[in-house]
Order: sequence, then C-alpha cells, then structure tokens
Amino acid sequence: MKRRAWIVGGGLVILAASQCFENFAGEAVKPDETPPTGMVRIPGGEFMMGTVDPRDKECGGREPMTDARPIHRVRVDPFWMDATEVTNGEFRGFVDATHYVTVAERPLRPEEFPGVPKEELVPGSVVFTAPKTPVPLDDFQQWWSYVPGANWRHPEGPKTGIDGRDSFPVVHIAFADAEAFARWAKKRLPTEAEWEFAARGGLSGATYTWGEELRPGGKWMANIHQGHFPDRDSGADGFVGIAPVGQFPANGYGLRDMAGNVWEWCSDWYRPDYYQTLAATGAVAVNPRGPADSFDPREPGVPKRVHRGGSFLCTDEYCTRYMVGTRGKGELSTGSNHLGFRCVRAVAK
Repeated sequence: MKRRAWIVGGGLVILAASQCFENFAGEAVKPDETPPTGMVRIPGGEFMMGTVDPRDKECGGREPMTDARPIHRVRVDPFWMDATEVTNGEFRGFVDATHYVTVAERPLRPEEFPGVPKEELVPGSVVFTAPKTPVPLDDFQQWWSYVPGANWRHPEGPKTGIDGRDSFPVVHIAFADAEAFARWAKKRLPTEAEWEFAARGGLSGATYTWGEELRPGGKWMANIHQGHFPDRDSGADGFVGIAPVGQFPANGYGLRDMAGNVWEWCSDWYRPDYYQTLAATGAVAVNPRGPADSFDPREPGVPKRVHRGGSFLCTDEYCTRYMVGTRGKGELSTGSNHLGFRCVRAVAK
C-alpha cells in the first residue's frame, strides 16, 4: 500500500525547431526597493519557454521532453522569489506558529484506500531507497516505497530525524502543505512560467541554469546523481543524497538550487498539451497561470500539479529534468524525500 507517486516522462509529440530561442530585455530594478528577507527580485520580461529535444546533446538523457514543446513566447511581471528552497528550519517556524499537520502526518481515510486492512492505514510518505544491486529501470518500485512514519520530521522513516539539518530543504511536502506555508508567509507558489523565467537567470535557451555545459571547467553546478542509478550515488558533486541549500553557485538572478537537490511545486495544473494550446494563439502569453484542469495520459483521472527543477536523483541514465526547460508533475497528496518548494511574492506597483 502506498500513496500515488508521480510518473515523469510521456506526453504528446509536438515538434519545435532548435533555433526558436530569442533574447528579450527584462525590466529594471527600482532604486528604492528593499528585498524581503531571503528573497531576490526577478525583473520580469519576455522569454522563450520550453526546451528542444535534448537527446542529441552530451548527457542529454533518453527522454524527448515532448511536453515541454512547442517553445513559445511568454511575458511575466516582476516578482520576488525565495533565494533557496524552503528549509526545515523555516518550515518548523511555520508549524510551531500554526500547529499545522502535513498531509504525510494525517490519518489515512479508509474510503480512499478500499480493500486495505485497517492496520495498514498508517500515515507515511514515499521514500527512495537505493537497491543493493543494479535493477531494471522500467520499474520505479525497485527504489521507491511507501514508508509508514516518513514525513518532514522523519525524512527517511520513523527512525530518522532532522536534528542539525535546519539548513536542508524540507521534504515530504504535499501541494496543500506548500500552499499553507506560502499563505502563512504572505507569499504564494510560483507559476510554471515564473519558475522557468527565474531559473533561466537571463540565459535565453540555455540547457542549464548556468549555461550549456553540464560541468563547466570540470565543476559540478548542482546536486544531482552520479555513479550508477539507482543503486550507487558516488557523491562526485560533494553530496550523496540531499544537500543543504545554497551549496552551489547562484544563477544570474541570485537564485540557488534551481536545478537538482529537490523538486519544487508550481501552482499550475499539469497537462502535456498546454504549451501547444498557448502557442496556437500566435500571441505572447502574458503571466500564464496554467490550464483550467489537469490531464496526464499515463494516469488519466489523477489530477496533478507541475514540478520543476529535478532533484538529487536526476541523472542522464534515467531523468535529466534538471535541464531548465523540462517539466515534472505530481499527484497533489503525494510527497517524497526529494520534493520540496520555494515561494514568490508580487512586486509592489
């Protein structure tokens, strides 16, 4: 018995030319603006959203990323964004102030799990566990499992904790948990367009948030998986598994960890054909907020929201969604030990 886990990949085949990217100017910072604590100003402007098929690139992986095409023109207004993912320390402050209980800590409702024995209806979440030997990559249940007692306080299960890990990103966060924190902090979750504009840091069409090379000058720029997936993470980037926030260089806007470490929730519903809908208008999409509903052809009837950024488990052997234009997705009540979030706030006009 397990909560639903997201499934990455798939989508409709929509072709786009590789030369679609253009540069557009952003908006200037006002001299009297004071950044909210822990946030940076994203200037807003126009950009080309989406990605080309990365499979012919070095370390491009094996997925065509069809749900991230056609590349289309988007404009977003300026906004503030958290410089890092929300941390355990920050989330603890929210819980202490509000006594909020996350989805992973709540009792399971029998009507949602028909046929499951009552004694197995124990709160928990989805946890990655590296198998002891190489396994086929067509069955994610070889490394993902539902663990009773796993939640943001106990990331790998009930016998683990977060003492001394206040600077690590909070994980096992369901969509409602992220929204609740954002409301309390007088912020909100980013739209998918805002997230990608911010992640690009002014680099139009770049493969990564820092440029075109995965390892410029031989240096790792994000916490992703090295070694052999899923059984061995060599930690070549300095970390085996999750890392404290802010351990890698900032992008052009001053944001950390927009690639790798943990996936991040966006506010948009997920549909693989949404970019096609936007592009078909022939106009610039201004502050798009996603489709009106969700559809995932791999799991029809399971509403999902967008994930962005990839995680410490991404690798060209399996998932290269640390590439800046790519997309992920997740069922709303499903958290895991590689899923977190960051928030945004509107710039006063």
